[in-house]
Amino acid sequence: MDNNLFEILACPICKGELIYDKANQELICKFDRLAYPIIDDIPVMMEARARRWNSDEQD
Repeated sequence: MDNNLFEILACPICKGELIYDKANQELICKFDRLAYPIIDDIPVMMEARARRWNSDEQD
């Protein structure tokens, strides 16, 4: 994923910081506990497509 794009992305719900999980190709919002998928280098920033993220998972 392009680092310039990553710098301007924020959680669409809380507008907070996202953590890039390279291994799982996801952007994680720890506040909302959602993981947004990255498909073909494109972040899918829709709540309906996000999965619930567990804080026990590695980031």
